[in-house]
Amino acid sequence: MDREEAKEFKERCSQCAAVSWGLTDEGKYYCTSCHNVTERSQEVIDTGAIPTARIKAISRGLKNKRKLEKGCNWYVCEGFQYILYHQAEALKTLGVDPELKNEVLHNFWKRYLEKSKQAYCKNPVYTSGRKTKVLENNLSHSDWGSEPELLSDSTWAPDSGSESLTDSQTLKHLPSTRASHPESVSICSGSLDGVEYSDRKEKGIMKMTVPRTLAFCGLALLWQRETIALSDLLRFVEEDHIPYINAYQHFPEEMKLYGRDKGIFTIESWPDYEEIYKNMIDVAIFLDLPRFPDITEECYLHPNVLCMKYLMEVNLPDEMHGLTCQVVKMTGIGEVDFLTFDPIAKMKRTVKYDVQAIAVIVVVLKLLFLLDDNLEWSLSDLAEKYNGTNAEDKPWFDFRKWYQVMKKSFDKKKRDWEEARAKYMWKSEKPLYHSHIDKSVVYKRREMVENLQRQFSTLADSTPTTEKKAPSSFQFNWTAEDTCFHGHSLQGVLIKKGQALITKNSLYWLSTQKFCKSYCKHVTTYEEANFSLSYQFILSTFSFLLRIKTSLLHEEVSLIEKKLFKKKYSEAKQTSQRSKRVRKYWKKMK
Repeated sequence: MDREEAKEFKERCSQCAAVSWGLTDEGKYYCTSCHNVTERSQEVIDTGAIPTARIKAISRGLKNKRKLEKGCNWYVCEGFQYILYHQAEALKTLGVDPELKNEVLHNFWKRYLEKSKQAYCKNPVYTSGRKTKVLENNLSHSDWGSEPELLSDSTWAPDSGSESLTDSQTLKHLPSTRASHPESVSICSGSLDGVEYSDRKEKGIMKMTVPRTLAFCGLALLWQRETIALSDLLRFVEEDHIPYINAYQHFPEEMKLYGRDKGIFTIESWPDYEEIYKNMIDVAIFLDLPRFPDITEECYLHPNVLCMKYLMEVNLPDEMHGLTCQVVKMTGIGEVDFLTFDPIAKMKRTVKYDVQAIAVIVVVLKLLFLLDDNLEWSLSDLAEKYNGTNAEDKPWFDFRKWYQVMKKSFDKKKRDWEEARAKYMWKSEKPLYHSHIDKSVVYKRREMVENLQRQFSTLADSTPTTEKKAPSSFQFNWTAEDTCFHGHSLQGVLIKKGQALITKNSLYWLSTQKFCKSYCKHVTTYEEANFSLSYQFILSTFSFLLRIKTSLLHEEVSLIEKKLFKKKYSEAKQTSQRSKRVRKYWKKMK
């Protein structure tokens, strides 16, 4: 850049109206006040006066710019590979074992490419574009040590930290026909196969989607038995610790994304627990994965461990953990065979580990307090009276006081959550456009929007973005003596009978009297009007904790009760069958 050589250019800047110009390495004029670059370039009469190094620099700059504008040839699966790579890196920063990225997720993804006939096979589905490199030997080697290279072209893959293949790793080039007009491939999409991928509807082939990247991460976490449940994973996504919304922003500059790519890589909704859970099962079945490692009592996903974690989260007494362990033992949901995921088993059993643990806590609360809008308040009166006269002793658990503290805290938490969602900026920093022709228009609109946002934020004296919170396994921190109930006693709701303690409450009502038929998509239905206010509060509060629907938690509670009260359900079924026979008999008599 040389201001002396730009003195001859006297036009005013179109942005700031200043007359202060410099020269870029490409020979174009730029405003030194606002850094606006014009399309005008300096006319060179005597090339001999320009040093050779300057000519080379200008030539290199023009060449690099043309390369960036044109972009590189890339496939849709490579885009998803970049998303998975950055999600794995994010999990690594959260404390997950690096083996999850280097071994487990790497092998899952390689298996998917093979099963979907995109790589590691003789006849890949691509009919145009460049040849794909695949490792034939040393398949356990991870190419994700620095950047994704499973299907990366050496012409555009990042150079920093990339590993060179050794002689022992034989490269096999899969046959693919090179298009006669590569430019025509990018008319409708930036990727080589964007249009073909969108229209592909081959039976038995699972197409990759952005939500399924989280399914891959969830399966890898389950395989590694990490201390992150599915609800935790989705919450970290929501808090922007794991790339998901606008994850394509992590693509290299050379990967031009527009047209059909927009429908493939953009996502305009938050991840849903049930959708990601179903995708996890579908992906595991499609990949034909073997039985996962056993979930034992020492694992984080075991109900006894998760119940302790969620008892601390919802501010309930530690003594309740003994009761949750008894329910887990009586229902058999703590057995290794019940908890371990086996996708290829004939009778596939799937477990929502976090939802199941919360459901156990709800069942224990019903055993202790009945939650019928009557008994829990009577027991609260006794606890309040005892605590008032025995201030120095260990306080009894007061359900009413706990309800007041929790309602205030959760209402504030939910209000902040809804406000953060309402303020979330869905538009990415990297604008997308439907075709290459629309690029200039889209960038101009984005510039106008950003200018307006800055002006309004200045007028409102507020910042448009909120501060990113540090990741944590817990959403609440109960430390104050007047709001923490962890050390409170359950003596007010338990009585001693011989050597054992039993609940004062001898009644129990079932959340579901009759389950839906097997062809229904749900186990049972949930209508708030049919249940007590206490039960509604418990379900809504605990379901918000996991960011799930209230009906899903109600279903899980009903399933736990079905296992716990087998006799009641069998008697109800026999009564129902007997009444049907009686009705049939009377119809015949008539």
